[in-house]
Amino acid sequence: MRIGAGLSTIDNTPERGGGHSTMSSGRHPVSGHHEHGRSGEHDERAIAAMFEPTGWDERYAGQKRFWSGEPNPQLVATAGELAPGTALDVGCGEGGDVVWLAGQGWRVTGADFSAEGLARAARHTAEAGVADRVGWWQVDARTFDARDRSYDLVTSHYLHAPDGGMVDVTRRLAAAVAPGGSLLVVGHAPSHEFTLLSESRRKAMFLAAELLPGLPDDFEPVVVEQRTRTLNRDTGPVEAEDSVLLARRAQR
Repeated sequence: MRIGAGLSTIDNTPERGGGHSTMSSGRHPVSGHHEHGRSGEHDERAIAAMFEPTGWDERYAGQKRFWSGEPNPQLVATAGELAPGTALDVGCGEGGDVVWLAGQGWRVTGADFSAEGLARAARHTAEAGVADRVGWWQVDARTFDARDRSYDLVTSHYLHAPDGGMVDVTRRLAAAVAPGGSLLVVGHAPSHEFTLLSESRRKAMFLAAELLPGLPDDFEPVVVEQRTRTLNRDTGPVEAEDSVLLARRAQR
């Protein structure tokens, strides 16, 4: 198991395709603009809406593409070392990571609580010519129940549950991992770049090690660390940290 800090740099604008289903600030928009904390009752309601499907449906309805369209680097680094199989992307948003996985030979289920996000994701997979390798699942990560479904890779990027709820979300995601499969959870670490955000959004962020209690006993942590990356913003490049948890489930 690796615990510590690594370094990765992104030269283009933000992460690809969504990744929110109950998230706080999530990925950064195509414009490179970053929303900082605001005050007032109206703004608090707006922040609360960012954790609900209706808030994200409104966001996706407001512009042609919300995210940049590039695959998340932690996913590329992890899945690139795995033999393609079945994958579940929870909080898939507009489907950017789903498109990339399907293009690498995976059979992918994209899951999100935003109906508008899933509709966009379906259009993007069709445009990319990989729709025959993809299915969709509208579900809230806070109540997600895999039941009899299992996947060789379960991944979630920049999904942030309110009030420290990511431990429970991690537990739910882990239940969907097949024996011998992998779980990859990536999110915003509470670094200096986010100090101006509202308290509720900062509380939704996490360190990788804080998710470990959500792993069942038959999981082995492989990577538990924060990785620094460079974000290109309207005001210039800034450094932020991703929390990265990679764990593998034992073969039965």
